Amino acid sequence: MTDTPLIRRSPVPPGDCNLWKAFGLIGDRWILVILRSALYGLRRFDDFQNELEIPRSVLSNRLARLVEAGVMERREYREGGQRARIEYPLTRKGQSLGLSFTALTEWSDHWIGNGSGPLTLRSKTTGQKLSVAMVDEHGKPVKKNDVETVITLPSRRSAKSAK
Repeated sequence: MTDTPLIRRSPVPPGDCNLWKAFGLIGDRWILVILRSALYGLRRFDDFQNELEIPRSVLSNRLARLVEAGVMERREYREGGQRARIEYPLTRKGQSLGLSFTALTEWSDHWIGNGSGPLTLRSKTTGQKLSVAMVDEHGKPVKKNDVETVITLPSRRSAKSAK
């Protein structure tokens, strides 16, 4: 295996990088495990708290952040004869994180789980095992060696031209 060339700066400044911004939003350990559980279908405060053994104040804070970011919504529900309670279902924005978490699950099964894990995704139609892959805009799979990164940074006016 050959080393990649040494670079001293990322080609995309952190402030211009949407991945950096995503990490700022969901990169906290507790937020990641809350989202993991939500992607499995949990949505009630007590269920998150019991499964994750997370302090109630931390859970409340993280859920509020996810609601503010539009990843989850805060919704009241009431079970017969009980007081109103709050649940936190994922929004479409939150549900769309599923593919990223699936890719991370594949990575962790390979590198941490020694090639296996408790989940297997299969096609309902063919029964074939599924994996996350890169596809072009027409849905055709692309090989790793055929992928290039094209960087398009927002134009910036220099301090001189701004005056």
